[in-house]
Amino acid sequence: MSNKSKILLLSFLAISFTGLFLFYDLRSWEYALPRRGIKILAIIVTGAAIAFATVVFQTITNNRILTPGLIGLGSLYQLFQTFIIFAFGSTSILVINKYLNFGISTGLMVVFAMILYKLLLKGEGRNVFFLLLVGIIMGTFFGSISTFLQVLIDPNEYLNVQNRLFASFNNVNSDLLWISIAIFLISTLIFYPQLKYLDVLSLGREQAINLGVNYDKVVQTLLIFIAILISIATALVGPITFLGLLVANVAYEMVKTYKHKVIIPVAMLVSVIALVGGQLIVERLFSFSTPISVIINFVGGVYFLYLLLRESKKW
Repeated sequence: MSNKSKILLLSFLAISFTGLFLFYDLRSWEYALPRRGIKILAIIVTGAAIAFATVVFQTITNNRILTPGLIGLGSLYQLFQTFIIFAFGSTSILVINKYLNFGISTGLMVVFAMILYKLLLKGEGRNVFFLLLVGIIMGTFFGSISTFLQVLIDPNEYLNVQNRLFASFNNVNSDLLWISIAIFLISTLIFYPQLKYLDVLSLGREQAINLGVNYDKVVQTLLIFIAILISIATALVGPITFLGLLVANVAYEMVKTYKHKVIIPVAMLVSVIALVGGQLIVERLFSFSTPISVIINFVGGVYFLYLLLRESKKW
């Protein structure tokens, strides 16, 4: 089967799953359909952003096991949500006002990423792997502080923290969704000129430089783009750790090509199918008792172990 046929098949599956989600057991068109429509849009934006960012990130690092979550953005989000409830309570305007919470969460993650990139990639001889090392350390540090604060927090407030630390499409604010869509589209348009270098970057740093690419500048620009995409996805619905790893590697296995104009759309479609399918399972099988992030992270975690074992056999 050609890559074009695979994209068409994935598009058909994505549309079919979307239609099933929208119209299955639909009893109230006026009430239920708009709510389901908001969920589907949130799923599409989140899935597309995470898949897009992960493929670009893995191309930059030249490693198919790494994900943008390693640089600590998800841990920073968890720390911020835990801290505001610990310090100000669940009745604080920072918690109640979704616009303010979304703006601060997104801005904080993007600023953190930009500072990290500027400081760590500025010196001579420093590369993206040094950035990853520091990112892992910072992520662990943020996670440890979050855990410490959660131990000290009031048990009733702790429930509010937990609700924010698991991805959920059940209470997506439509206004925040439109803001996220606008940021996604604008950032893609702004950074689009840099995406043409991805096929060359996949060859490695030395080869990309030899072929005339301003490697450091392009990588820093693309890392900021990745931070924006991951930030809006995380701030909109919460962290989904293994989704990017899962869909990116499935896309690589399906199309077997280096061309990112094929890989990126396939990864986006696989991501949408995985999220819509996961949400259907959550709603129809588990009756909303299990967050979708638990299902995605379970499947992604098993697949991650499989990738590690496969790579170890190659060595």
